[in-house]
Amino acid sequence: MPASSLPPPAKKRKVKQDVDLAKKLEAEITAAARSDGSLNPLLDLLNLAQGTSDAVDLSRIIYSLYRVFVVIICSDKLAPGGGDAAKQVRKWIWGRLGVFVDLLVGLLQDEEPALRKSALDILFSLLRHLSSSLSTASSDGRPQFHHSHFKHIVRGLLICPPSPRSSLTVTCEGELMPDVRDHFVATWLSVYDDVRWCFFREASSVLSRFQAAEYPSLAANLLSLVERLTTFPTEASELNAWWISELGRKPFAPKSDKPVADEEELAMSDSGNEDDWRKFFDEQPKAKDMKKSTDIRGRVHQLSFHQSLHSLKAHRAVFTRMWLSLLPRLSLDTSATSRSPTIRTLNIMHQGILPHLTRPVLVMDWISACVDIAGGTVGLLALNALFSLMKDYNLDYPQFYTRLYAFLDKDVLHLKHRARFFRLTELFLSSTHLPAALLASFVKRLSRLSLSAPPAAIIMIIPFTYNILKCHPALMKMIHRTGEDDEPFNDTYIADEINPNVTNAIDSSLWELLSHRNHYDAAVSTLARIFEEAFTKPGYSMEDFLDHTYGTLLETEFQRKIKKEPALETELVEDPFPLCTDSAFEADKGIANNRDVISELWVFG
Repeated sequence: MPASSLPPPAKKRKVKQDVDLAKKLEAEITAAARSDGSLNPLLDLLNLAQGTSDAVDLSRIIYSLYRVFVVIICSDKLAPGGGDAAKQVRKWIWGRLGVFVDLLVGLLQDEEPALRKSALDILFSLLRHLSSSLSTASSDGRPQFHHSHFKHIVRGLLICPPSPRSSLTVTCEGELMPDVRDHFVATWLSVYDDVRWCFFREASSVLSRFQAAEYPSLAANLLSLVERLTTFPTEASELNAWWISELGRKPFAPKSDKPVADEEELAMSDSGNEDDWRKFFDEQPKAKDMKKSTDIRGRVHQLSFHQSLHSLKAHRAVFTRMWLSLLPRLSLDTSATSRSPTIRTLNIMHQGILPHLTRPVLVMDWISACVDIAGGTVGLLALNALFSLMKDYNLDYPQFYTRLYAFLDKDVLHLKHRARFFRLTELFLSSTHLPAALLASFVKRLSRLSLSAPPAAIIMIIPFTYNILKCHPALMKMIHRTGEDDEPFNDTYIADEINPNVTNAIDSSLWELLSHRNHYDAAVSTLARIFEEAFTKPGYSMEDFLDHTYGTLLETEFQRKIKKEPALETELVEDPFPLCTDSAFEADKGIANNRDVISELWVFG
């Protein structure tokens, strides 16, 4: 490499000078904090961090700032009390700490992975020190959580402001970095109960304050975090992990006469009033449940912050409020990009959301809108969520099977999600109390669709129909019905009817499945003959038929062992390509013929 391409020596000296200066300033500030000296060098250290563009040097400087602020916090410089001079110093330190926190929040979107991870670690470590300092300074001795600092962390995770190193190119503006997301979920959100509770509460507040038009990635960032949540308490005894160790102490029993309205409650609330939103999710506990439960007794809206952290009902309340704030922000447009967040939400709805809501029926309107507006894969997953509400939470939705019947169109057997459709449809139709006319409409519609379906889809339909007929003997006449020989068969099935109860399918037959005996695919034609045999076999396991594709069918045919070679009738010909007139003339003259007939056939001109 030529010498002119190397950086000038002055730049190296400047970088080394910045690092040495940071170490010197750190030592001065640490000594001043311990001896009540001047903290003015703190401003110089902050300016040095804001003016540094090199990632390695910036990492060293922010750790120097972190160590300095820890010393200041532990020296009770931020504790309330003292005269006017102490208040002015405390206000000045809070301002410098705010600048440092804003720098760290911006670094969560930096292009350097090490800086992103270090910034998040420092932010949460500062949260622990600030909260412990508040707890120590509390007059009544109750543990505290530094909500104002935590709000900055949540803002950095959801709003994602750009990195202070603005000269760098931002590849995904406003979108949370995957490594930051995974680190936060694995280290704090899925582990510590206090962090999870406060995150849900603050996320709901952020959704209410920031509009979707100005921050289009806000809902997607929140969804990417909560969909990866691996733990949620189901018993009060599971509330036992605390990032702020002081919050692990058992709280005082709540008062039953009036709501608690102390300083902690005002810090929790979005306004100066009490948390009215908690009353919406609150229910009067039953006496028999309170005797068995080890949860904090009392109404949720009457609990203090510390009591709420130890109350399972309070955790469910903030979880419910967060989802009710997030669901309207998830688009129901028909485009694939807009449908992706909705599909991801519905995928976790029946296991990751509904069991932890205070009242699962609160999400019924949003789920119903997914069924009615979106259709396709979104509608099918929404039907699964509706079915869970009907089965487990006594939801009354009379049009469920009418909506399911509407999904049986010409496209359903050609979708890549058809295996999931058959899994869910088998679940929906598994009840033995369903009317025979309703089930007849489903099997008839599927058999009609099989006429234009690919072989892999027909292989799903045949065992699916067999299982339905096996469980409901009243439908057996659909495969045994024969017409008069001298009269044409009249199919009574009304294909255009949207109500599956009045399609007259029960008076029709499954002649479409009978026609597959002559299907070109051997697997289909062989499987279709099961309706000609006695129904003595147990029901088929649908999992054995749901993963078939054209590739698997071809592979099966290629691997099939031929027991007997097929008979061939051919006539051996020495020259399959007869010579033209000129070639025949040359052959008569005894001239050698070396022409490449195959190559000549592929010459176009």
